Amino acid sequence: MNKKALLLASFTIIVWGSSFASIRASLLGGYSAGHLVLTRFLIASLVFILYALWPGTKFQLPRKEDIWKIALLGWIGISVYQLGVTFGEVTVSAGTASMFIASAPIFTAIIAVIALKERLKAIGWIGLGMGFIGIFLITLGTAGSTFTISKGAILLLIAAFATSVFFVFQKPLFKRYKPIELTAYFTWAGTIPFFIFFPGLLEEIQGATLEANLSAIYVGVFPAAIAYATWATALSMANASAVTSMMYTEPVFAIIIAFVWLQELPSLLSVIGGIIAISSVIMVNMVQGMSQKRTKINRTQHLKKRKTI
Repeated sequence: MNKKALLLASFTIIVWGSSFASIRASLLGGYSAGHLVLTRFLIASLVFILYALWPGTKFQLPRKEDIWKIALLGWIGISVYQLGVTFGEVTVSAGTASMFIASAPIFTAIIAVIALKERLKAIGWIGLGMGFIGIFLITLGTAGSTFTISKGAILLLIAAFATSVFFVFQKPLFKRYKPIELTAYFTWAGTIPFFIFFPGLLEEIQGATLEANLSAIYVGVFPAAIAYATWATALSMANASAVTSMMYTEPVFAIIIAFVWLQELPSLLSVIGGIIAISSVIMVNMVQGMSQKRTKINRTQHLKKRKTI
């Protein structure tokens, strides 16, 4: 990975890691979850509108056959995901929430096996099993001494599953649209359902603390808009697997930032579960990467034989 791609990817991961603490800060400072998610994505939508209208920017309009696909993915990847994260963080700490979301590739692998008919070897299934053990421990860690599954944990698991669906099924669209175009369309589509929370929004903004309002603006401009653009740019400049592998470090930044900013730390049980879950994700991705590499080699050898014949 070249230096510029590394810097852009690192910036993105740190910003995304900070979003969990930012959401918590706004929730603790007077925002309700519904009003917060609407405020954030009104800001993010405005950022993309300004970008689209910027002189010299060329935005390709969606094709008719892609409109509903883009809208549906926006509702899943933005609406469902953000509602799950924001409402989940009402009761779950920022660091623990980040570990739930970091486990999303576990669901991605399962969806790829079922929907895309990708094959997974025995060690890959062992990795997935480890991942679910890790998720189970994170979930138990959110409940304290009661050992029950909290509502916040369920919402965060739904968010992790939603972002996995989003990740798998948006891939074909990148053949026809630029990453930043798709991100803008997903953001605009995903913001529409949030208008159900519009009543009382202005009064809540006025009643929230300065820290809460600044956090809402920050998370709308940076994690929800700019970071997606820098991530897309990094992906375009380097190998996708090398860039994506950096996402494993996101919970580390999330936990450190949440501790410095909010004096929050996840429980020991959640940390152990997070380590197991993220380790399993690395294992599954390594297995899939090796399998894809062998498939490419076999195809190349097969083509060479055909040319020789």
